[in-house]
Amino acid sequence: MSDILHGDGAIRRPTLHGSSIENTYAGVLSFMRRNYTRDLNGVDVAISGVPLDLATTFRSGARLGPSAVRAASVQIAELHPYPWGFDPFETLAVADYGDCWFDAHNPLTIKPAIVEHARTILRSGAKMLTFGGDHFITYPLLIAHAEKYGKPLSLIHFDAHCDTWPDDHPESLNHGTMFYKAVKEGLIDPKTSVQVGIRTWNDDFLGINVLDAAWVHENGPRAARERILEIVGERPAYLTFDIDCLDPAFAPGTGTPVAGGLSSAQALAIVRGLEAVNLVGADVVEVAPAYDQSEITALAAAHLACDLLCLWRQRKVAGK
Repeated sequence: MSDILHGDGAIRRPTLHGSSIENTYAGVLSFMRRNYTRDLNGVDVAISGVPLDLATTFRSGARLGPSAVRAASVQIAELHPYPWGFDPFETLAVADYGDCWFDAHNPLTIKPAIVEHARTILRSGAKMLTFGGDHFITYPLLIAHAEKYGKPLSLIHFDAHCDTWPDDHPESLNHGTMFYKAVKEGLIDPKTSVQVGIRTWNDDFLGINVLDAAWVHENGPRAARERILEIVGERPAYLTFDIDCLDPAFAPGTGTPVAGGLSSAQALAIVRGLEAVNLVGADVVEVAPAYDQSEITALAAAHLACDLLCLWRQRKVAGK
């Protein structure tokens, strides 16, 4: 009798490593069928969702993003991911921790709840791959990561929007001002941070290096990768990917779409070339499935998240 696990690996797999055989159209929908567990012992990367969309400035709906990304990941888990050609889970112990709980009817408690959620995971030694939710969630995640890894961190930020518009109200919930606060509070170093895909205007980008969408279209993914590595170097870096970095043709399912963005192919090519980055944490945010078409936005997010796991796998194999 075969000892290969068939079906519902998320709740039946006895260890954190390895993969199971699943029907793509059935079963428990953890991200890429990883074990659902709150036991962080031995976990290299903990996946979790933060289903918040109270900070949006246009269309809400990103609270449903974490579940959509998990559902879209089932096909990716069926085969070895392309172009890597390996099962990352043979080496990398990855668990799906579930979602951050917060009281949506008590807004002033939301930021502390997300910070404590992140602290709990980071105290275990695991790295975090987080699904939003709107982009505000990156701010409390950065607070916890800066506590863990030392501040300031470098930020690698993919987005249509710079999210550095002024906001000096400490308790505000706004998904367009998080990195203004992060710079002002010393959580990130603008000189060693970079924003990719920007195509909205701000009078003051606070000294962060910007590779806007037009620059990427003109110079290509290889040049973008090289410039990111040049800016960030070996410093501890946090990567955040707002799915509206992609053009609405590739990611219609988001709250603030902007024409002229990156293609899925461009974004994936850039991310896949960041093996040299000392990545201490990452998130993929702003998937709003109510506006999606045939799950293409959630699929793009799931592929990006899978590639981030593969980057961590490569660094673990290299002993970094």
